[in-house]
Amino acid sequence: MMRTMMRSLVLVALFGTVVAAPTGNAQEVPEFRVIVHPDNATSYLTVGRLSELFLKRSTRWEDGTPVLPVDQRMNAPVREVFSKAVFGRSTSAMVAHWQQQIFSGRGVPPPELESERAVVEYVATRPGAVAYVSRNAPLSGVKSVEVAP
Repeated sequence: MMRTMMRSLVLVALFGTVVAAPTGNAQEVPEFRVIVHPDNATSYLTVGRLSELFLKRSTRWEDGTPVLPVDQRMNAPVREVFSKAVFGRSTSAMVAHWQQQIFSGRGVPPPELESERAVVEYVATRPGAVAYVSRNAPLSGVKSVEVAP
């Protein structure tokens, strides 16, 4: 039970801070947003499901469309936040994971794009795409989905 509480606290700390909304209600402001193609029927993803998608352990959406995860560039601050929130590991630890996967012939990492604009364009033009962007990134032609612990 203590471990579950600690994980929840870590997720709240990584996803954002609690702020007062104009109505007086408190709401969480995430440090990143998860985006999918607008035709994707998904409206929310759990952290566990995101992990499966980005580790390529789950390769199809519920409708059978192939999943196409895409990463931010290696030194993007949002990538570090995403890696810690979803995998519980740093970006460099995830790079090491993928190096082992490549060496053993078990897989390759998601493609890495150089800018948030490129990530948004990738997702907007590929029905199976899933990605993450900073909370202030301009979104055009994509759908933002809720992330649940």
